[in-house]
Amino acid sequence: MVMRRARRLLATLLAAAVLVGGLLAAAGAWWVLRPLPLARDAVELSIEPGTSPREIARAWSAAGVEVSPFLLYEWFRWSGQATRIRAGSYQATPGMSAHGLLRMMVQGDERLAVVRLIEGWTFKRVREELARSPDLRPDTAAMSDAQIMAALGQPGMPAEGRFFPDTYSFSKGSSDLEVLRRAHRAMQQRLADAWVQRAPGLPLRSPDEALILASIVEKETGHEEDRGLVAGVFINRLRIGMPLQTDPTVIYGLGDAFDGNLRRRDLLTDTPFNTYTRAGLPPTPIALPGKASLLAAVKPAQTKALYFVARGDGRSAFSESLAEHNRAVDRYQRGRTSP
Repeated sequence: MVMRRARRLLATLLAAAVLVGGLLAAAGAWWVLRPLPLARDAVELSIEPGTSPREIARAWSAAGVEVSPFLLYEWFRWSGQATRIRAGSYQATPGMSAHGLLRMMVQGDERLAVVRLIEGWTFKRVREELARSPDLRPDTAAMSDAQIMAALGQPGMPAEGRFFPDTYSFSKGSSDLEVLRRAHRAMQQRLADAWVQRAPGLPLRSPDEALILASIVEKETGHEEDRGLVAGVFINRLRIGMPLQTDPTVIYGLGDAFDGNLRRRDLLTDTPFNTYTRAGLPPTPIALPGKASLLAAVKPAQTKALYFVARGDGRSAFSESLAEHNRAVDRYQRGRTSP
């Protein structure tokens, strides 16, 4: 009798276990096949080579796929395909399930276009480039610069210089605002990384001031070996209260009025960006600085130079005194050698 009861209890428990297992399996199947909740119409993610499945799950969740990264990772792992996920840039769109998300990454189904933002570009030039792309949805076309920054969560922040110059891949039909969001996030990270490496004693009070200086360095020279020295000259001038006297800021202040020829009257016409008439840094960046210019601004070369002039070969000549500088100007700009 006891054995019979034990067998019945065991059978009941086994049946219950099978039922529970079936319910869990059904719930799991429902979860991986249901549409993923998204924070935006399209959530984009670039996966670098060597990124672990757990990190990928966390990255999707942080990017805007509103599910538990733990559950997403467990699905990757349970499927047996976690190690087959390919590096690349992907987009989660409305209606996509966890199953579809994994399949897209395993197949490397990117269907991407690219846009390139160049060092030294103004934000106006960036907007023109985005507008020219036939593969981007022009969501920002009717927006002002201020409205774009507000949409990026930075109301009141000037747009100039706030986007990192790089090549950005995206799924065709993506919003141009999403590309700007990625470029803005990249610049924030690059600027933060540079700021923590800054040399002690710099006359720069904030990362924003470093960004402004980096944008000037970017426009003043494209030569790798000169960036640190150019930054060093400007740092020296800031320390002693000497005007920066840099033409690119004046040109930026002229805007569309600049016809390609910088005249003496332009240097004498006061604007917030005229560093001949005003000491210190201009109020905003003047262009997109790249990584090298960001680092030059916060880790300038140690130099006593207060002047530099273009030599005509892509390099600059640096001088510690005005007399030495004038001789360099005569040699390289006026084509004569001073005695």
